[in-house]
Amino acid sequence: MTFAYQNAATHTFVPEIWDAELLVAFDPLLVWASPIVANNKYEGDIRQQGDVVHINSLLRPTVGDYKLPDGMTSQRPETVDQKLPVTEAKYLQVLIEDAERVQLAGGLSSPINQQMIRSLAREADTFMGGVITNSATALPTVKATPETAPQAFYGAILDMMLALDDNDIPAGRYVVVSPRVKRYLIEHPAVANAAAYGEGGVTVNGVLAKLAGFTILTTTAMPKGVDIVAGHKEFATYASQFTGFREGQSEKYRADYIDTLHLYGGKIVRYPELDTKKADNTFDESKPTKGIVKATVEWATAA
Repeated sequence: MTFAYQNAATHTFVPEIWDAELLVAFDPLLVWASPIVANNKYEGDIRQQGDVVHINSLLRPTVGDYKLPDGMTSQRPETVDQKLPVTEAKYLQVLIEDAERVQLAGGLSSPINQQMIRSLAREADTFMGGVITNSATALPTVKATPETAPQAFYGAILDMMLALDDNDIPAGRYVVVSPRVKRYLIEHPAVANAAAYGEGGVTVNGVLAKLAGFTILTTTAMPKGVDIVAGHKEFATYASQFTGFREGQSEKYRADYIDTLHLYGGKIVRYPELDTKKADNTFDESKPTKGIVKATVEWATAA
C-alpha cells in the first residue's frame, strides 16, 4: 500500500526519527488522541517496522460438555486480522526573518514553535475525534433546557455507564463532552463536588473531573452533531511519528525556514464476541463498536 505522501518508487523506506521532546510538548494538548481516550500500544511497532500494523485477535474457544462415550472434540485456534495504517501526513513550514530570530530562543518553548505544535495538535485531535465518533454506538438524543440540563447530562452519563456495563466494558472509562455541555454539567452537585466521588480539578488533556468510574474531559474539537461520548481507550488506537523540527535557507526568499512533519493514523479496535467476524477472517468495520457510545443534545426553551 502506498499513501498519498509517499513516493511510489521509494515507499518501502520508512523514516525512523522519533522526537521524544516534541511529544512531551504535544501530548498535553490532545484529548481524543490522548492516552486517556485512545491507546498507543501499537505506536512502537509502526515506528520500528513500517506504515501498517496487523493486529490479530484470538477468537474464544467454545466450551463443551464432557460425557461418555462422546469424549472431546478438538478445536483449532482462530484469529481475526485488522490493520492500523498511518494515513495522515501533516506539515508546517514558516519563514523566519532576521527580526523574528529572537522568537526562536528557547527551542520548543519559543512562541513560534509553540504555535506550530498547537496547530499540529489540533489537526491530529480533530482527526482522531472523527475516527472515534464515527464508529461509536448512538444512544437516544438527550433533551435539555438550560434549567434541566445539569440533571439531564448527568443522567445521560449514567445511561452510558449502563450501556457499557451491559457489554462488560472494563473500568478506566472516559466521557468527552462539548464546551456547552460542560457549562451545565458542572452545575450538577455530583460533578461540582467531584472530590467527594472521585477526583476534581482541571489537569492536562482537558480533564474536568473524575466521577462514577469516568474521567470527564472537554474539548472544542468536538465532531459536528455529537455532544457526549463515553468509552474505553482499548477500543481506539492512535499512532504518531514526528520528524522533528528542521531549519534551512529558503530557496525563494532571503530568509530561513523552520518546518516539521507529523505522520499519524488511528482506528477503532475490534474484539471477538463484541464485533461481527466476516468470512475472510476480518471484522465488519461498518458496524459501530460496543465499547464507545455517543449522544446528541437537543436544546429547547423552558416551557
